[in-house]
Amino acid sequence: MGYESETRDDTNGAGPPSLPERMMALWRGLPGAARWGAAGVAVLVALWIAYGALFGGESVSYRTATATRGTVEQTVTALGSLQPKDYVDVGAQVSGQLKIVYVDVGDDVKEGDLLAEIDAKTSETELAAARARLAQLESELAGSRAELTLAQRQYKRNLDLSKIDAVSRDDLDTNETAVKTVTAQIGSLKAQIEQQKSTVEGAEVNLGYTKIYAPMTGTVTAQTALQGQTLNANQTAPNILTISDLSTMTVEAEVAEADVGRLAEGMPVYFTTLGAANERWRSTVRQVLPTPEIENDVVLYTVLVDIANPDGKLMKDMTTQVFFLLGEAKDAITVPVGAVNESADGQTYVTVMTEDGPRQRQVEVGLTNRISAEIKSGLDEGETVVTGVSSGTESGTTKSRRMPSFL
Repeated sequence: MGYESETRDDTNGAGPPSLPERMMALWRGLPGAARWGAAGVAVLVALWIAYGALFGGESVSYRTATATRGTVEQTVTALGSLQPKDYVDVGAQVSGQLKIVYVDVGDDVKEGDLLAEIDAKTSETELAAARARLAQLESELAGSRAELTLAQRQYKRNLDLSKIDAVSRDDLDTNETAVKTVTAQIGSLKAQIEQQKSTVEGAEVNLGYTKIYAPMTGTVTAQTALQGQTLNANQTAPNILTISDLSTMTVEAEVAEADVGRLAEGMPVYFTTLGAANERWRSTVRQVLPTPEIENDVVLYTVLVDIANPDGKLMKDMTTQVFFLLGEAKDAITVPVGAVNESADGQTYVTVMTEDGPRQRQVEVGLTNRISAEIKSGLDEGETVVTGVSSGTESGTTKSRRMPSFL
């Protein structure tokens, strides 16, 4: 096998090409697809090893790592935020001035506790007017009943007199019409009274709405109306407070469109928070919402994860990094993912450092992620594998050899 020599004009002080330059020239001679694939990287490593085996001179170093036992996780990652699973917005159902608020944000409340009061003057006036109208209608009904009794007596007396022709037929008809008219009037008053009773009940309810009670047990997490503010409930119910049950929180994770199809309800998941990056909170997926959110032309799906929060460490709106576990290999032999290469025929292998130098060895690879790879067979714990090569001047290497300077 022959080698082409290379000469260089050193009159300007330029030396021979460095080892990285010579290696890159050989690597560029590979077909384009091979240069950028794992096979191309393997060829480059092999070229370094071949030079180191044939020549002395410039140092070749190998970056190495030790095969160890550990856990390899294959995950889908996403960012999310924490929200209370159960909460309620407490609003005003009547209009008026917010007279007093008895609680502050952060206060714990129980169901039925008095939270706030709205000025009740308007509601009290409306109730008084409704009750007065009801009393008037009931009085009119009593008068109509008395009038009916009198009309019935008159009609009966004239009916008896008509039998002896003491009363004309016209007078009898007039008496009969009077009875019917008063009877109809009584029926109308009864209907008005029932309607007015409903009005009174509504006014009583509205008066009750001026006192706002807690609909659930929890913590006040927001106050959106201030004491003294005028509330208008005629169109939409204005919110005053938000009460949340912080004993169970929900992570709302935003998952990319490309990854959401790999997730399912019940899938194991863990997450960390910015304030406690080393603490993992474990749970399962509750629901994958079918409707996406589109932000800047990016389609994101919301995935819900519930987590118990008995000690209150998790708070509303905390940022989380969520890891959905697609697979997990525990107590497995692991190496850095950069140590695993693939040959042209699809076989996976690692380069193992032995007493005789680096040697390629076929291995069976299991789960992989961006950092580690699980080695199912072909490699033992404690063996040293090559993760890369560099010139002898580069730090962080464990093995080195010399190459001749004339190449």
